[in-house]
Amino acid sequence: MLPLMVTSLATASNAPAAPGSRVLVAMSGGVDSAVACARLVDAGYEAVGVTLHLWDYPAGASEKSRCCAPEDAHDARLVADFLGIPHYTFDRRELFASDVVEPFVAAYLEGTTPSPCVWCNRSVKMRELFGLAKRLGAAAVATGHYARIQRDDGGRARLFSGRDPKKDQSYFLHMLDADDLDRLVLPLAESQKAEVRAEALERGLPGADKGESQDLCFVPTGEHATFVEARAKVPVRPGPIVDEAGRVVGHHEGVHRFTVGQRRGLGVALGKPAFVTAIDATSNAVIVGQDAGALRATLVEGAWSDDVAFPLRADVKVRSQHRPQAATIERHEDSGHTRYLVTFDEPVRAVAPGQIAVAYQGERVLGGATIARAHLEPA
Repeated sequence: MLPLMVTSLATASNAPAAPGSRVLVAMSGGVDSAVACARLVDAGYEAVGVTLHLWDYPAGASEKSRCCAPEDAHDARLVADFLGIPHYTFDRRELFASDVVEPFVAAYLEGTTPSPCVWCNRSVKMRELFGLAKRLGAAAVATGHYARIQRDDGGRARLFSGRDPKKDQSYFLHMLDADDLDRLVLPLAESQKAEVRAEALERGLPGADKGESQDLCFVPTGEHATFVEARAKVPVRPGPIVDEAGRVVGHHEGVHRFTVGQRRGLGVALGKPAFVTAIDATSNAVIVGQDAGALRATLVEGAWSDDVAFPLRADVKVRSQHRPQAATIERHEDSGHTRYLVTFDEPVRAVAPGQIAVAYQGERVLGGATIARAHLEPA
């Protein structure tokens, strides 16, 4: 891999477009994107605000996320008006439903744990924003993500974690290649969340006192099982809960109610701490036991930086809030299919099929792939 020279996107010379250039700014209606846009305006860019309308809530819904809905487009427009820039809303509800919501439902019914925020950034938000930037004649796309872009000695853009470890969102951008990163501006790269909030208040930006957006915008109550049941195209099937010896120790109302690593709400008493260690959608069984953690994981559908060579030593996150764990990643070709075998130095708990494993070297993001299988013992 190439050595890196540390640069900052806050410096105009390192940005993908010089001040005065048109930049499309993704505006969610929240504080982060509002401050990101304000900073670009201050720096002399011709900012154009864009909001993607992704989701509508049922009439009378008691709880709503602060993301994706028509109310957010209204809030984003207020910020754009305050800053004196144009703002456009584009309807992408059909795309969001087909590429995020429907796969989310299907994944839970298949016994896997989906990664809808990764899918949304990959298949909807970033893809659409880059396309819209071209249509609107913008040289770059800006977002309010907490992540950094630096250039290596050859001038290639590389992705790094954000300065605020509690808000770092580089995990959700791991699939972007160097060409994408070369057209991306991240004005909050060096910022802490508290600083951004204080800046929004000091600037008097509309919505500066809004709360945080929900982790999952289309299920604001957090009750994913109810959401899945309401949208399942096939009947939800009850089934057995079995221990690792195959003995039936209970029954469940559907595998979509469980995820690997889950401890609470199992509905069984084994006399000792028990976790979901696997889900078998074919037999409709939920397997519980004392989770010693997975030593290996098989990954598929990978997206890696163009300077990565395998085998690779890296620190691997198996979910967005996971502390990265040291591992070796090997690439294998099998009948025209590429898979990656991750071998952890120490067992890692709750490696759930369907989630995304993202590899880091220090703060540098190397890429990632979907977890297809977790191996409780060495493969």
